[in-house]
Amino acid sequence: MKHTRIRPFNTKVTYPEQKLDNDLCQAVVARGRTVFLRGQIGQNLDTSESVCIGDAGGQAEQAMANIAMLLEEAGGELQDICKITIYLTDPRYREAVYLVVGRWLKGVFPVSTGIVVSVLARPEWLVEIDATAVIPD
Repeated sequence: MKHTRIRPFNTKVTYPEQKLDNDLCQAVVARGRTVFLRGQIGQNLDTSESVCIGDAGGQAEQAMANIAMLLEEAGGELQDICKITIYLTDPRYREAVYLVVGRWLKGVFPVSTGIVVSVLARPEWLVEIDATAVIPD
């Protein structure tokens, strides 16, 4: 791991009643160049087209692909992520979204916060994911 991850855990143990598989931790100690990413949604960054309308998991897939692409453009990679925040418009989307995020961030162990909100910037968006990464010196 690129940064010091304090008290890493997997949600399979923390939430055994759910089908989640996310590698998370309680704190991250990082040194380097900090990259703050804008919240990413189910939107193609090249065309601004909303994708996967009505499919929270599909929108999460696009959001994570955007995050990976933006980090690469900034000179980093997914392993540099220290913190993510996941915004859902309905708590029933949690499992579908967290399964996607867990697959993209397997072995990364970021700090994570999940929030349910009433609406995002466009009514067709069901999930938004923002990330903060630190590219090591």
